[in-house]
Amino acid sequence: MDMPSILIDGYRRFKQQRFLEEAERYRSLAFEQNPQTMIIGCADSRVDPATIFSAAPGELFVVRNIAALVPPFEVTGKFHGTSAAIEFAVDVLAIANIVVLGHGKCGGISAALAVAENRPVGQFVKPWVDLIASVRDDLLRSNGKESSASRQQSLEYLAIKQSLKNLQTFPFVCEAVNSGRLNLYGAWFSIADAELRWLNRESGSFDSMDEVI
Repeated sequence: MDMPSILIDGYRRFKQQRFLEEAERYRSLAFEQNPQTMIIGCADSRVDPATIFSAAPGELFVVRNIAALVPPFEVTGKFHGTSAAIEFAVDVLAIANIVVLGHGKCGGISAALAVAENRPVGQFVKPWVDLIASVRDDLLRSNGKESSASRQQSLEYLAIKQSLKNLQTFPFVCEAVNSGRLNLYGAWFSIADAELRWLNRESGSFDSMDEVI
């Protein structure tokens, strides 16, 4: 069969191990899904929401894109993959929580910084990461003396906050939040040490979850 061997091996392990352990769950999921939480995460192969949160099948509704960005609400374009997923999650699945999950050493955030230096990043990547151009430019103006690593992490945090603001430009999201049936959260994950930081709504800082587990 013309299929990558790593996928064949992985599927074999899945059928022989996890599926056998959770066969009843998979059978019930075949008829419906009822996740309570949506994760908007980065497409980065190292940051898998289901792994980070030890989620079983059916527990998380996940959409992943470059840098975990949420575009603002608008109806003029034709392709709205992330917006469509948000609409489905809120209006059809009645999700109770949406978490924007960014991460350290994010290539999408690096691309946004590269654009500011007039370095090429790709035909489709540039307009996508330009979603955070305003907060990036504000950061560069106010923190020009930061190290590149510090600037990168600062923009990773700002991108999460901007995506949360953009979420609230969707009328159906605002309605769900105002009615109390939907909560919005921000989080950041460090790949190297598996540290999860959660956005503190009051202080605006990202607090380590390692202190509360």
